[in-house]
Amino acid sequence: MDTHRRPPVLDMTPEGEFNDPAPPPRASTLDRILGRVGGVALLVALAAGGLVLAGLAIMFAALALPVLIVAGAVGAASIWWRLRRARKQGRPVHFVVIRR
Repeated sequence: MDTHRRPPVLDMTPEGEFNDPAPPPRASTLDRILGRVGGVALLVALAAGGLVLAGLAIMFAALALPVLIVAGAVGAASIWWRLRRARKQGRPVHFVVIRR
């Protein structure tokens, strides 16, 4: 058991009523202006971060595009070459469509 715990402090008047905490000081005009400017700056930073993420996504897609083009060209050239050889040898070219 924890025997070193301090009891809570209750701020009471001699009549037994609780004292209300002192109200916080009113914000000055400068504090209100800085609060709004800070809020706008936070929104601008979030928007800029979203644009950066979108730019990165576009960049990675643009990096994958040449790979896609080269792979498609190699595949098309391979099929073309095999069809050409098959026609020269007089073999019929069959295309098979598998339906499930």
